[in-house]
Amino acid sequence: MLPGALQAQPQKTLSLENIMHFQSITEQVLDPQGQVLAYSTAPDRGDSQGFVKRLSDGQQFSAAGGSDPIISHDGRFTLFTVKPALLAVEKSTAKARKKLKSGVLLLDNQTGAVQHFERVKAQVFSEDGKFLALWFDKDEAKDDKADQHSDNTAETAGTKVSKKTAKEDAGSPFTVVNLTTGKSQHFADITDWTFSYDSRYLTLAQNDTANELHKLILLRLDSFKQAELVDNKSEQVGAVALSRDASHLAYTAGNAAIVAAERPYRLALYSLETGKFSAIQNAEKSADGWWLNHYSKLNFSADGQRLFFGRVPQISQQFHVPKVTQEADLYSEQVITGQRGLNIWHGDDPLIKPNEIKLYAKEQQRTYLAVLHLSSGSVVQLADTQVPDVQLTEHKRFLLASSDIPYRKMITWAGFFRDFYLVDINTGHKTQVLAQQPSDSEPTYSPSGKYLAWYQRGQIYLYDIADGRKSLLSGNIKTPFANEDHDYPSAAPGYGFGPWLADDSAILVYDKYDIWQFDTTSHHGFMLTAGEGRKQRRSFRIEALAQPDAAFLPTVTDGESVLLQGYSERTKADAFYRAEIGKAGVKVLLDAPVKLEVLARANNTNTFVFSQQRYDLYPDLYTAEVLHPERAKQQTTLDKQRQQLPWGKAELVHWRDGDGREMDGVVIKPPHYQPGKRYPVLVYYYRFMSDRLFAFPDMKINHRPNFAWYAADDYVIFLPDIRFEVGYPGISSVKALTAGVQKLIELGIADPDAIGLQGHSWSGYQTAFDITQTNIFKAAVAGAPVSNMTSAYSGIRLGTGLARQFQYETGQSRIGESLMQAPQKYIENSPVFYVERIHTPLLIMFGDRDDAVPWEQGIELYMAMRRAGKDVIMLQYEDEPHHLKKYPNKLDYTIRMKQFFDHYLKGRQAPPWMISGEAYREPVSED
Repeated sequence: MLPGALQAQPQKTLSLENIMHFQSITEQVLDPQGQVLAYSTAPDRGDSQGFVKRLSDGQQFSAAGGSDPIISHDGRFTLFTVKPALLAVEKSTAKARKKLKSGVLLLDNQTGAVQHFERVKAQVFSEDGKFLALWFDKDEAKDDKADQHSDNTAETAGTKVSKKTAKEDAGSPFTVVNLTTGKSQHFADITDWTFSYDSRYLTLAQNDTANELHKLILLRLDSFKQAELVDNKSEQVGAVALSRDASHLAYTAGNAAIVAAERPYRLALYSLETGKFSAIQNAEKSADGWWLNHYSKLNFSADGQRLFFGRVPQISQQFHVPKVTQEADLYSEQVITGQRGLNIWHGDDPLIKPNEIKLYAKEQQRTYLAVLHLSSGSVVQLADTQVPDVQLTEHKRFLLASSDIPYRKMITWAGFFRDFYLVDINTGHKTQVLAQQPSDSEPTYSPSGKYLAWYQRGQIYLYDIADGRKSLLSGNIKTPFANEDHDYPSAAPGYGFGPWLADDSAILVYDKYDIWQFDTTSHHGFMLTAGEGRKQRRSFRIEALAQPDAAFLPTVTDGESVLLQGYSERTKADAFYRAEIGKAGVKVLLDAPVKLEVLARANNTNTFVFSQQRYDLYPDLYTAEVLHPERAKQQTTLDKQRQQLPWGKAELVHWRDGDGREMDGVVIKPPHYQPGKRYPVLVYYYRFMSDRLFAFPDMKINHRPNFAWYAADDYVIFLPDIRFEVGYPGISSVKALTAGVQKLIELGIADPDAIGLQGHSWSGYQTAFDITQTNIFKAAVAGAPVSNMTSAYSGIRLGTGLARQFQYETGQSRIGESLMQAPQKYIENSPVFYVERIHTPLLIMFGDRDDAVPWEQGIELYMAMRRAGKDVIMLQYEDEPHHLKKYPNKLDYTIRMKQFFDHYLKGRQAPPWMISGEAYREPVSED
C-alpha cells in the first residue's frame, strides 16, 4: 500500500509530512528456488509493512508491521519480525517502553494465512523448511523473582551464590512447530538449541537452577519423540551442537552452584548411532591450563570430522567492591580504597583506557579457538593470547589466523595493522605469512586450501601453502592495482578480490576498472574484461554469484558465464555485462542512464533481484535471470509515490578546480526550472559526490538537507566532488568549492548572492574552514565540525574509545605528520584561528554526546566567533550522538536549518530563535 497522505493528482508542494509517510524498501530476499520474493517497506516515521509475492502468478500477500523477512528453504512460508507499533511506543512511559517486545508473523506463501507469535527473540526455519523454532523472551515476573536477594545461599569454592536462577543461566520458553501438520511442542527454560542440518533432530539445553533441573534433550522432529540424554540436578548445560549428518551431538556442562562468570565447563560428545557418550581427554582443562567457560561455543565442521570450540587460559574472577558491614570498616584502608573509582593510564598500555573500557565486555567474552579431531580424539589449541584470532572456515589442514597484538599501541597514531598466520589444524603450529598488514587488507584463502593471495603496496602476491613460496603475480603488469584516487598520507589500498575458481586454478583480482584472472600454476594473468574497463573508464565487478551452502564462499568455474556490473566514471551510470571465466571479453546486457544495484540471488536457480534508479526514479525491485537482466520484470511500484510529488531532475556538471584539475558534480534542479533564471543554491558535499547523479534521494528526515524538499521550494542543490592535497585539506576544499560554485554562476544557474553551504562531520569541518577563506557563501550550516585541530588531535572518539591522532596523521584529516612534528599545519587548517575573517552567518549543530567528534569543538568555534562579534548560533541537542537519533530532534534540526537558509538565501523573515535565541527551560518528566 502507498501512504494514505498521497493524492490522486500531483501535489504542488512537498511537505515534511510527505517525507515522513514516504515508503522505502528496507529488505528483500528470494527463496532458494527463485519462486518467492519477500520484502518489507517502511516510512521514515511509522510502522513497517511486509509483502510476499509469488513470481509465477504475481499473487501478493501483505503482513502488517512486518520487517526482516526470512523465507523457508522450500519457499512455502515467510517469517516477518513485527516490532511494537510506533503509536504504542510513543504513548508509553519510558519504563513501560522497555517492556515492549517484538513478535513474529508467519505467512503461508500459498494461501496468505498468517499466524502471530508474541515476544519472540529468535526465530529459525529448519534447513528443509518443514519446521519452525521460536525462542521467546523470558517471563518478566520470573526474572523479577530471580533478581530479589535470597538468604537461601550455598557456598562453593569460596563463592556464595543464590539458589535462584541467575540471569546468565536463566532460560526462556521455546516452541518448535511442524509446519506440515501444524502440531507444536513447547519447552520451558531453554538456554541453547540447534537444528541438525539434515532437519531430523533438534537438541535443546534446559536449565532451571531454582528447581535443580538441568537437561539435554534430543527431539526427533518427524514424531516429536524426545529423549533426555542428560538429567542432572547440579550441572548447568551450556552450549550444544549437532554434526551435519546428525551422527554426533556435543555439549558443555559446569557446576551450577558456581557463578557463571567463574564456572569451568567440561565438554562431552554423544554418538547418536551408538547412543553412548565418549570421554574427551584434554578438552576442559589442558596440560597447559586451557579451560572451557560460560562463553565457549561449539561448531562442527561441515564434514563432521572436527568439533571447534572456544577456551580461555584462565577462568576469570568477578570483581567485588567491598561493603561496609561494621564500624571497623569505616576506617579500614583496604575497604575504603577498595571502593575507589580509578582508572590508571600507563604510558605503556597497549590500548588507551577509553578503548580498553569499550572493549571490556567483548574481551570478557573472548575465547580462543581449539579443535577436537573426532577420528583420533585429540584436542589441539589453535588460537592463543599472542595470535588470538582464527577464522573458522571449512579448510581441512590450515586455518587463517591473525594478531594485532604487536600494533595495538600504534593504533593511536598509525591506524590498524595485523600479522597473518597459517595455523596447522593437526598440530596448532603457526607460520607467519604476512607482517604488519593493514587490517582491512587481509589475505583471501583459496577454496581447496592450496593458496593465499593478498594485496600489498601496489602489488598482488600468491602464496603456495605446500612449499611456503611467495610469488609476485603483478610484477610485469603496468596497470596499477593501488587505489588511484587515494589522497591520504598512507599507503594506498587495493581494489579487492573477486572469487576464486572452485578448483584453485585461478583467482580474479580487481584494478580500478578491469578484472584480472591469474593462473595459480603459471602465474600468468590476463584481463578478463579485455581492457574495456580502462578504455571506457568503467569499473567492472562480478555480481550475483550463487551461494548454495552458507558454509562455503561463492566460487566460479572455468568457462562459466558471470554477471558483471559496470560503473561509468564518465556518465556516472551503471550497466550489466556478461563475461566468461577463462576468456577475455565482455558483452553488454543492459545499459541505461540509471544506477543499478544487485540485491538478492536465488541460490539454487539463476533468478536474481536488482533495482534501477535515478534522482527521478524510485529504486523499485526487478527480477530476472542472472544473464538476462534486459528481460527483467518489475515487481514493485513504489515510484508511484514520487509521481504524486513535485520533483526535479539531476544533471552532471564539469569544471576545473583551483589547481586546474578536472572536477565533476551534480546539479539538482527544481521541478519547474526556468533556464535563465538564477536560483538560490544549497551546496552539500563530503568527498566524491558525482556518483550520486543517478541515486534516488534519501526520503528521510535526518542531519542532512532533504534534496527533494529543498528542490520543491525552488532551490538548486549542488553536490560537488572534492579532491584533497596531503597536509592542506582545508584549502583543498576551498579550491574545489569556490571553482564549482563559480561554474554554476557562469552557467546562469546560481544567484551569486544566495549560495548556502551545508556539511556534517568531515564536511562540517570543511564548512567551518571554508567560510574563513571565502565570502562566496551567504550562509553556512556546520554539523559536528572540528574547529581546532590542535585540541582535537589528542581527543577521544567516545563511540570506540580510540584516540583521534591517527585520524589526523594518516586518516581523513590528511595532515600527514604529528602535531609535534608540524604544529603549523594543524594551526593553518583550523578554522578557530581565523574567525576574524568570517563574514558568513554560521549555524553550528552538535549532539552533546557526540561519539565521533568531541562536541567541545563546537563550543570552541562558537566561543571564538562570539568573542569576535560574528553572526553565529549553536544548536546543542541533548543526549545525542554524532548523528541525531531522536526523531523530535531530527525534525527540529531539519526545520531550523531550512529556516536559516530561507532567511539568508530567500529573504524570508527570520524566526524568533534566530533573532533573540531561546531561554533555557527545565523539562518536566511525566514518567
